[in-house]
Amino acid sequence: MNTGDTGLPVDVPSTALFTDQYELTMLQAALRGGTAGRASVFEVFTRRLPNGRRYGVVGGTGRVLDAVENFRFDAQILGFLRAQGIVDEPTLEWLADYRFGGDIYGYPEGEVYFPGSPILRVEGSFADCVLLETVILSILNHDSAVAAAASRMAHAAGGRPLMEMGARRTHELSAVAASRAAYVGGFATTSDLAAGYRYGIPTVGTSAHAFTLLHDSERDAFTAQVDSLGGGTTLLVDTFDVTEAVRTAVEVAGPDLGAVRIDSGDLLLLAHRVRQQLDELGAHGTKIVVTSDLDEYAIASLAAAPVDAYGVGTQLVTGSGHPTCSMVYKLVARARSDEPGAPLESVAKKSMGGKLSVGGAKWAARRVDADGVAEAEVVGTGPVPDELTSRQLLVELVRGGEIVGREPLEAARDRHARALAGLPMSATQLSRGEPVLPTEYA
Repeated sequence: MNTGDTGLPVDVPSTALFTDQYELTMLQAALRGGTAGRASVFEVFTRRLPNGRRYGVVGGTGRVLDAVENFRFDAQILGFLRAQGIVDEPTLEWLADYRFGGDIYGYPEGEVYFPGSPILRVEGSFADCVLLETVILSILNHDSAVAAAASRMAHAAGGRPLMEMGARRTHELSAVAASRAAYVGGFATTSDLAAGYRYGIPTVGTSAHAFTLLHDSERDAFTAQVDSLGGGTTLLVDTFDVTEAVRTAVEVAGPDLGAVRIDSGDLLLLAHRVRQQLDELGAHGTKIVVTSDLDEYAIASLAAAPVDAYGVGTQLVTGSGHPTCSMVYKLVARARSDEPGAPLESVAKKSMGGKLSVGGAKWAARRVDADGVAEAEVVGTGPVPDELTSRQLLVELVRGGEIVGREPLEAARDRHARALAGLPMSATQLSRGEPVLPTEYA
């Protein structure tokens, strides 16, 4: 039994099979060859940002810690591996006692990153570390993609609240993770109750078109909703005729109606017309909520419209066109032998096609200019320059197999706002461009 960010109990099954078979076959071969115990360092990084993006957002770190803690091979899992002949008996015996016993350092959740940033560093024996590759990448690639999309949308919204409502557009478990990542990136609420329960994210929701169609008239539907939920509710006004629906909504709920929602049509034009109509009816405080396949560009196009809040679904949970961050998990250093204290040596992939890696366990720091604005992401393997010591980015997350880096979700959300505020202003431009900070190797 584990707990989510709310402290509420959450059933968390073993994450040991959220992996690829070759991780277990590599383990078997390493055990047999006598190299499984070699001290190793793996790093998570991306060679490039999605095309046109200026920065990335670290999302899912808290979920990674949960996954590492619950990476256990119980009797059922071992039985499956044995029945399928995936690994041999000595390897199964080793897996039965597996608990990650190494150290993990990483960019804290909500921080921004750039090409080459060592987003996560996993240290331990080769056997300890190699098993975690797929589960770590699956979480970070998904959650960071959603968090980055959410961040761009939040900036485009200019301070107007954003509601995450994409649960029906993705896998049911991905929906919960997406709600969490969206909250880190700046969304205010979610429609997904599982996310609200597990992570304490405020939840919202009132009615869909089906509720209006259930009734004999739109007036009957509005009356039933107001009688049940009160005059502060949000009434959906685009089932038939928007102008007539707005008039009926104010007649039923009165001028203190909470909000109306528009889910189709020319949102820019309709928002202006509805605002004018609401004001003429005396409903000056009634807010306008818009939905309908929004992304950051559509939200930005509504900046001058009298819109009070946005609801976003499909584009958010799919990363607004970039559903993964192309993060990789690479061995960057390993010991020369199994002997305790054996020195580490750098290793790196040197293949063709641009899939190069930089060897060595790395530190990262963000250099700032005289005004305190970030000007470069500095990554190195040697001593940290004195002027960058206080600007280091990696924090301790796991020590000797024990989780030490858990934090409330609000901390990640607040960190992202601070990190974004520390970047050059061009970081938030929606026009295509290069990463806003260069990556320098020291």
